[in-house]
Amino acid sequence: MAAGAIRGSRVGAAPMGESERGDSAPRKSVTYFCERNHQTVLHFALDAETPEQWDCTRCGLPAGVDATDRPTLETTAPFKTHLAYAKERRSEDEAKDLLKEALTDLRSKRKSGEVIF
Repeated sequence: MAAGAIRGSRVGAAPMGESERGDSAPRKSVTYFCERNHQTVLHFALDAETPEQWDCTRCGLPAGVDATDRPTLETTAPFKTHLAYAKERRSEDEAKDLLKEALTDLRSKRKSGEVIF
């Protein structure tokens, strides 16, 4: 070991204790409650504005300040295909009529040579 090494210290070490660092800012503790009964305690400065909701650190669901009225996760509608939307707009009979009309139009275009395939 080097002769000039200082034991129990490291380069860039900061002083220990509040007396050397100064007093910490006054804080307030806020507890957030999620839907799965998890509690998250966060510390804010006294003059800081605390948010009404915070993401739970354990499950990621939204958590609120009120333990009796916990926020719920907003559900999003599942992805729908173009066909699903078309089925909502048209009945089965209307779809058959449209298909028949489109096929008749396509066949007439093929006979006249407008469509080659």
